[in-house]
Amino acid sequence: MVDAVIDQCGRTEHRVRLIPARVTVYLLLAAGLFASCGWSAVWRKLTGGLALTGEPAASALHYARKRLGASPMRALFALLATPTSAAARWRGLLVCAIDGTLLDVPASKQNLAVHRSQGDTAYRGSGYPQVRLVGLIATGSRSLLGAVFGPIDQGETTMARRLLDAMGPGRLVLADRNFDAAPLLEAILATGADLLIRVNTNTRPKTLARLADGSVLVQRGRVRLRLIAATITIATSEGTRTGHYRLETSLLDPDRYPAGAIVALYHQRWEIETAYCELKSGLLRRRVLRAGDPAGLDQEIWALLVLYQAVRIAIADALISTGHTGVQASFSIAVEAARDQITRAENIIDDE
Repeated sequence: MVDAVIDQCGRTEHRVRLIPARVTVYLLLAAGLFASCGWSAVWRKLTGGLALTGEPAASALHYARKRLGASPMRALFALLATPTSAAARWRGLLVCAIDGTLLDVPASKQNLAVHRSQGDTAYRGSGYPQVRLVGLIATGSRSLLGAVFGPIDQGETTMARRLLDAMGPGRLVLADRNFDAAPLLEAILATGADLLIRVNTNTRPKTLARLADGSVLVQRGRVRLRLIAATITIATSEGTRTGHYRLETSLLDPDRYPAGAIVALYHQRWEIETAYCELKSGLLRRRVLRAGDPAGLDQEIWALLVLYQAVRIAIADALISTGHTGVQASFSIAVEAARDQITRAENIIDDE
C-alpha cells in the first residue's frame, strides 16, 4: 500500500538513496508513536531491532522528509479512511460524528505567517499557534472516515463542507450546536446522508406540524426536519445535573425512529471527543507538533492521522470473534503494543 501511494504521487526514486521514500513513510509513522523523541532517536527506535549498521545524519532525515512531501501521506490516509468492522449501526444506518479540535504547532517564523493562536492579540505571543482539525468518525469503532485541517481563521462549519464526500446514503451524521447552520445542514442532506444535530438556543425553525410522539415537524431553509425537545438528568455520586436539549433530525418517521431512541442515540456524538483525546494524549502526549513550516505540518498531520487509523484498524482486527466492541478496547494498550512491536522488530516481513 505504501509503495502504491509513493508511485501514485510520483515519489519513486530514480537512484538508490540511503533513506528511500518507503522508509521515510515508516519514519513519519514511527514519529507519531514516539512523540517525545527527536528524529534521530525515532530512527533508532525504528531500526533498533533490525541490527543495522550506521545511522543517517539528522540532515539526511530532514531532506528525506522534504523529498517525500505530504501527498503520499494524504493518499495513504484516503486508502485507510474506512469505518472498520467494529463501527456502530443503528436501524440500518452507519452512525457517524463530526467535530473539530485544535493542535498546537511550533511558533516558527514560517508557521506564524500562516497560523495563529486563539489567544492572539495585537501583542501576539499569547500561546502556541494552532491548526484546526475537523474530522468525521464512525462511532463504535472511532475510526476516521475523513479529516481536513487548516488555519484557525477557517471556522468548523466552513471546513465541514470539505468532508461532504465522506458522507452519503446510509450514514447518519451526529453534530453539536457549532454546526447548526441551515446552509450546511442542506449540504449534508444533499449528499444523501441523514442528520441528527443539537440546535442552537437562538434557532427558531418554522413549525409545520406536531407529531404523535411529541416531536415537531419543522422547516429549516429548504429542508424539513423533525425537532425533538428533551430534558436529560445525569445522576452521579456528586449529585445530579439537568440539561435541556433540542435535537433536529432528518429521520421524520416517528414510528420507525422513536423520539426517545433518537435522544439516547445522540450520546454517541461524544465518541469523537474521545477520539481526539486518544489522538492528542495517547499519541502526541499533549506535545506540540514538530514541523517548523506549513508544508512540514501538512506532512506531519497526515502521518499522525494515518497512524491513528492504522491503530484503530488493528484494534478492530483484534476484536473479530471476541464479542467485544471498539469502545471496549483500550487505545493506550494498543499504542503501547505498537511501540513494542516497532522497537523489537516483531512481525517483520522479510521478502529478501
